[in-house]
Amino acid sequence: MSQSRSRSASRSASQSASQSPSIRLSADELLAVLRAEVQLVVKELKLVFLADPVPTCPQWTVRDLIEHLGGAHRWAAAVVAGARTENLPDEEQATLMAPPVDPNELVPWFADGAGTLLAAMDAAPVDLQAFTFLRSAPPARLFWARRQAHETTIHRVDLLAAQLGRIPSTAEAGVGPAVAVDGIDELLIGFIQRRSSRLRNSEPFRVIIAPSDVEVAWTVAVSDDPPIVTPGTDRKANSVLSGTAAALYLGLWNRGDDIAETGSVDALGQWRERVRISWS
Repeated sequence: MSQSRSRSASRSASQSASQSPSIRLSADELLAVLRAEVQLVVKELKLVFLADPVPTCPQWTVRDLIEHLGGAHRWAAAVVAGARTENLPDEEQATLMAPPVDPNELVPWFADGAGTLLAAMDAAPVDLQAFTFLRSAPPARLFWARRQAHETTIHRVDLLAAQLGRIPSTAEAGVGPAVAVDGIDELLIGFIQRRSSRLRNSEPFRVIIAPSDVEVAWTVAVSDDPPIVTPGTDRKANSVLSGTAAALYLGLWNRGDDIAETGSVDALGQWRERVRISWS
């Protein structure tokens, strides 16, 4: 599959999720994104070797990336299918997420896990009661659809980086604005405000994150305490990060370089130095 066809398919899948970009996509829209991104991951795997390095995840090879993503899908599927109200015990997670030893089995293992996740999500009731782990998490079915859609999208971009041997441009990554805005919101509201966040500074500052192609913005207040994110723009902000929604999505996930910054504080530099996302 050519790069241009891959970009076109991804962009079409992302943009079809919503005709009018909004902060939060529905669970069904996000599951449509997840399905499309899983297909793209499988196609991208045909264009790389398992031993190839991943420029956007410097410590990983393609094999490491697929083992991680396949494990994440299995973990989420087990939580959703079992309506587990607490996280899986470590031993159960390790067994469930263990990848095959034979490298020839890795892609089928990934595809099987993704199919299991999608089947579990399709079968889950709207009022699913299950474990979630982010601040201000939406209802469980929406939470898991959202989390796995963005987990898969970001790692599909990582695979593209492995194929290209560099960080992809925003155009090459092919993420539509609706998906990007939803993902920025999850990142800022869900991950960045956690107590474990390393985005802190002894001299407080505020940074506005404002997509150029969607009428939405967030202000992040950084201090010695966990960051506080509020919707809209603050006139007292010290810095503004701008670019298309897709550029901001990729850049804030440390997968892109198409962000512009204006202001008196190097907020983008501090973000890139300190923000590393993990599940716990």
